Amino acid sequence: MTTQALRTSALTVNGAVTAIGDVPVHTTVLDWLRDRGLTGAKEGCAEGECGACSVLVARPGTDAPTEWTAVNACLLPIASLDGQELITSEGLGSPSELHPVQKEMAVRGGSQCGFCTPGFICSMAAEYYRPGRAAGDGDHEHGPNGFDLHSLSGNLCRCTGYRPIRDAAYALEDPTENDALAVRRNSPAPAPAPTGLVSDEGEFVRPASLDGVLDLLAERPEAQIVAGSTDLGVQVNIFGSRPPLTIAVDRLEELREFSFGPGEIRLGAALTLTEIERRLAGRVPLLAQLFPQFASRLIRNGATIGGNLGTGSPIGDTPPALLALDASLVLASRRGERVVGLAEYFTGYRQTVKAVDELIRTIVIPLPLAPMTAFHKVAKRRFDDISSVAIGYAVEVVDGVVRDVRIGLGGVAATPLRARETEAALTGKPWTEETVRVAAGVMAAAGTPMDDHRASSAYRSAMLGQSLLRFYFEGVGA
Repeated sequence: MTTQALRTSALTVNGAVTAIGDVPVHTTVLDWLRDRGLTGAKEGCAEGECGACSVLVARPGTDAPTEWTAVNACLLPIASLDGQELITSEGLGSPSELHPVQKEMAVRGGSQCGFCTPGFICSMAAEYYRPGRAAGDGDHEHGPNGFDLHSLSGNLCRCTGYRPIRDAAYALEDPTENDALAVRRNSPAPAPAPTGLVSDEGEFVRPASLDGVLDLLAERPEAQIVAGSTDLGVQVNIFGSRPPLTIAVDRLEELREFSFGPGEIRLGAALTLTEIERRLAGRVPLLAQLFPQFASRLIRNGATIGGNLGTGSPIGDTPPALLALDASLVLASRRGERVVGLAEYFTGYRQTVKAVDELIRTIVIPLPLAPMTAFHKVAKRRFDDISSVAIGYAVEVVDGVVRDVRIGLGGVAATPLRARETEAALTGKPWTEETVRVAAGVMAAAGTPMDDHRASSAYRSAMLGQSLLRFYFEGVGA
């Protein structure tokens, strides 16, 4: 194996600048760390579901210049962290001086075999250092210290049990004033380093600008765009995919736009779901329902809407919601930009109107929003699961009559789609149980649901009809 770095590539690991070195292009952060003796992070699933590989990365924050963000080291290529700053479980404390998170896990019995513990520690530390975490009354998913249990939703334990882990999380106090990692939040996160790495496996490139990305896409149609690597990382680990050219776009400023109003919301395609969730702060109720159900916090810390739409998957969680919101996409190439309605974007199974030299630049949601919205996800687990069926609703009722309705469906056809016939059965009709029951029968026949290991065709059809009835009876947004 021959590898050539096109520039000196390095990152800061536990406070020490460390050269990336001569490694294959698709080497994961996890494998790279373990090869250097940092074996706290483990490989449990290699697809971002267990959290045993969790580490902390310094990222630009929404509430502070830097936030310590927990990510799955098994999914990220090490080249994507060129110039960045990383903390592993070994960097949080030492045997003689435990970090507060490590101490609480130890004294409250949060670890038995220890395999999952370092991952829990890093995810817990990210929440420990989250700016804005404040004490309160608590509820079934938040501790009295403001700790959000969803921060651990991507971490699995098979021997300890979650009660002592939860107890450890809820026992944490605020970081002290001289805590180095807390102080670090007040300084900007490292800027992304333009990166080029070449090996027998292919090339990894992080251009300095969007123009550089578009030039590469025009010249190299086989190029693979990557942001959070929550999808590509699985393809590399599980299916042995080795794209000849990988282009990183996650830190490009041109793809990180965020604006709200007066006539539209604009979301940069490379903003992570966590960043969007925090910046929207509940102002789009439909998306606020979606976010907690989209995988885990570990995944949402890296996943992007641009990536979720770019794969063209019929079971992505964002398309049904965005279809209901009447979203459109700005597609960019060296030839210019064009706007495509999301309802016209999908053309077949994992196929879209996006040309090989184009990328998704911005997601645009028109304002005002419909007053009645909801997102229903049918899956075998409440959280951190792939949907069998997903439905997004946006309905406007005036004087008891449905003036406008948009319903987005996922998991019932080769593409996400609008439930046009159901919308027609509701529009102009009184918003009554009788109307909704008739429309539910229409909706149960929508799409071409199939039998697979997640659900049968009959179950998916039944869930569509029941979902519309549930939306009506819950009186969402009324």
